Amino acid sequence: MKNKKLKEDFIKAVEYAKTYPSAIPADIKLKFYAYYKIASKNFDRPGSKTPLVNAFKANALIQANNISREKAMKLYIALVKKELK
Repeated sequence: MKNKKLKEDFIKAVEYAKTYPSAIPADIKLKFYAYYKIASKNFDRPGSKTPLVNAFKANALIQANNISREKAMKLYIALVKKELK
């Protein structure tokens, strides 16, 4: 990745979201999930034991499928700033 600052900011945002002390609404979690999967180039299928959860995760990925890796990082960072800070 060319933009080192973006990658560093993304990693910081991920750590912030992971350690966030309050419950995060499901719709926001799904956005985080989709942006993270795209940004980290993780194309594995959703791995929940609950089929309904997998369906929601797959739907979130489908909705975000035309987003570039860099755009996904930027959207993840913006979502952390908007919803968690």
